[in-house]
Amino acid sequence: MPLAALFHDFHLARLVVKHLRVSDDIQDCRSLAWVLMPDHLHWLIELKEVALGTLMRKFKSRTAIALHKAGVRHKLIWQPGYHDHALRREESVVHVARYIVANPLRAGLVRSFRDYPHWDAIWL
Repeated sequence: MPLAALFHDFHLARLVVKHLRVSDDIQDCRSLAWVLMPDHLHWLIELKEVALGTLMRKFKSRTAIALHKAGVRHKLIWQPGYHDHALRREESVVHVARYIVANPLRAGLVRSFRDYPHWDAIWL
């Protein structure tokens, strides 16, 4: 399976979702909104007592181990590094969350964001 299509597989996508929730459970962050696209993740978070780099390293490591155990043979699951954007005061967190969960709609994957199975937001 090409890496770009990795999260088209429902089971593999749900493994990643499970580890998003682990990040919340162990109190590394509070997930405000996220959407797991077929080939990448958008994740709006509020950091807790951990640095962003540490959170991302732990999340990528946990998910890569789980995906490899599930049979994924790609050596590289995630790209090196990550793209981050700190919200400015004038940016609406709810607006950003809505933008994030609408990604599958804009990508033409579904007709309604409600039809896409791999997303969540605390407001929606």
